[in-house]
Amino acid sequence: MADLFTKSEEKAFRPLADRMRPTNLDSFFGQSHLLGKDKPLRQAIESGKLHSMIFWGPPGTGKTTLARMITQCCNAQFLSVSAVLSGVKEIRGAIEQAKLAEQQFNKPSVLFVDEVHRFNKSQQDAFLPYVEDGTVTFIGATTENPSFELNNALLSRARVYVLKSLKEDELVEIIQRAMDDVEQGLGERRFHMEQNLITQLAQAADGDARTALNLLEIMADLAEEENGQLLITEDILKEVISGGVRRFDNKGESFYDVISALHKSVRGSSPDGALFWFARMIDGGVDPLYIARRVVRMASEDIGNADPRALTLALNAWDVQERLGSPEGELAIAQAVVYMACAPKSNAVYKAYGKAMKDARDLGSTEVPIHLRNAPTKLMKELGYGKEYRYAHDEPEAYAAGENYFPEEIGERSYYNPVYRGLEIKIAEKLAYLKSLDKKVAK
Repeated sequence: MADLFTKSEEKAFRPLADRMRPTNLDSFFGQSHLLGKDKPLRQAIESGKLHSMIFWGPPGTGKTTLARMITQCCNAQFLSVSAVLSGVKEIRGAIEQAKLAEQQFNKPSVLFVDEVHRFNKSQQDAFLPYVEDGTVTFIGATTENPSFELNNALLSRARVYVLKSLKEDELVEIIQRAMDDVEQGLGERRFHMEQNLITQLAQAADGDARTALNLLEIMADLAEEENGQLLITEDILKEVISGGVRRFDNKGESFYDVISALHKSVRGSSPDGALFWFARMIDGGVDPLYIARRVVRMASEDIGNADPRALTLALNAWDVQERLGSPEGELAIAQAVVYMACAPKSNAVYKAYGKAMKDARDLGSTEVPIHLRNAPTKLMKELGYGKEYRYAHDEPEAYAAGENYFPEEIGERSYYNPVYRGLEIKIAEKLAYLKSLDKKVAK
């Protein structure tokens, strides 16, 4: 059938991001840690040696493009399945195509599964035998942590490669190339955009090449003609990127990474770092009440009794968020975050609780010593419940020196060891003094 479209008309039906896909390693931007000279993945591609792999990284970092490039370099058939739109039926159809190519043309096949983390266990299991027997070489793409989202059986048969967000200078070069390219880009239409605007566009794309090119294409449609050129002005840029295009997955890997960064900044006594990650979460649309709950955890885990006011402030901030909402509540949470980042740190209670829980699980249902039992009835009193209990308030300094508060069969245990920071300095001194009283009684 004759081609009904001219070259320029055909190009109009393909988005700019698709037209500008690199076709060889030299035109591929980013991922130098994988594709740099003498790197294992580059060597495998250039040698034509296929192996099953999983590309894990943010959107727009080149996962699909790289899979196609590998297939081309290895002279293989590219079979693509989307986990969003496909199921076991489509997987079986792709497998049949792979078998046919092998039988008729002795041609290997690559089965590329986009968003592979969206497949359930049975769907992942469906193509495992064919990966195992070499019918297809599996390449999966995912934005989620494969350790959590993929079957161990699949992970054991594929090597995971981590792709990183593109750097600003790499995005600038991609944008500039798209504007200059006459064949596939915007070059034949003579667009002009000031360099500082290109940089702003790269920053707005937030490491995502696809987003950068999609935004550029929208701005090209809004460009204003002047002296034979199509100008992309600052007003157009602001109009297109208003509302933000920052990447932040409220349920994905980056979500937990940012939470971790916030927690570790507080633990590391960096109020500025903690504020930055808190702002990132708010900007990304995270529920402030979720952050408030995590802040309460930080107060107990990392500050504890070194400054008990941190827990009170965290709870107050949570209460303000519930009562007033945004933005007053978020400011209160920010106040709590900064306070805790500056507060003295102690994980003594956190560690003590962990030790006590381990003993509780490991030592079973040990009996409560008779002297610590309650005796609300006559029978219990006759059995000696609480008979030899020493009421601390009646003892010198309100302390029953030498008293035992553990089951007899396990003896004394030591869980809580205060650090010499903040209020725990005083607590440590107090406990040391009480232990000295215990030793006097023992002697």
